Amino acid sequence: MAQVALTTDIGEGYGRWELADDEALLDVVTAANIACGFHGGDPGTMRRTCKLSVANGVAIGAQVSYRDLHGFGRRFIAYGRQELTDDLLYQIGALEVFARTAGDKINYVRAHGALYNAAATVTEHAQAIVDATREYNADLPLLAQVGTETWRLGREAGLNMVAEAFVDRAYTPQGLLVPRTEPDAMLSDPAQASARAVEMVTQGEITAIDGSRIPIRAEAILVHCDTAGSVEIARATRKALEAAGVDLVRLG
Repeated sequence: MAQVALTTDIGEGYGRWELADDEALLDVVTAANIACGFHGGDPGTMRRTCKLSVANGVAIGAQVSYRDLHGFGRRFIAYGRQELTDDLLYQIGALEVFARTAGDKINYVRAHGALYNAAATVTEHAQAIVDATREYNADLPLLAQVGTETWRLGREAGLNMVAEAFVDRAYTPQGLLVPRTEPDAMLSDPAQASARAVEMVTQGEITAIDGSRIPIRAEAILVHCDTAGSVEIARATRKALEAAGVDLVRLG
């Protein structure tokens, strides 16, 4: 039987501002990529999101980022390898405290936004993600797209790499994400997104933005909490996967 973790980026509000319906999403997904304070999230939000994740039996993952609150972590920053590694370790450690107070731990790591996309091709930044994960806990799974620098370096370092795919994003013919600044980069129709999720998991290929068919490996699939209709997309995706006989699992 095919199996996959259904994840969401979450806990990305800050102070009095809430980005998404975290409670509704955590009632659907099996793993939560929780913001660690550098692109979104604050101590109170991290505490609440960890507590809610544990109450719902959802795995807690550290979603690490460039230090970019103003830009929501979606702007490239020219870090050096060691400085970026230290920033990522700092974020994982901060979330670990709140995961423990909620009765759990960090179960896996993934990068957010511009860091995730840059690390697909920027070796130094990909290496920092790998370094931070290995130094914090070499047994932790690290989520990344297959074929990226993060994937390559993580495999070389002996990390437990988990192939990640995106329910609500369009793909280039090269298998990378279409930049959000380009037309049709996002999929907001629940039926379309959920059908793509089933295709990813059961067929191992999808249609790229130019109409070509490309291979894809999906052991964890992501619904962004700030995508329009994210709750409906997550619910439709879970329902479609279950109807297709796919087993939904936690991470870590």
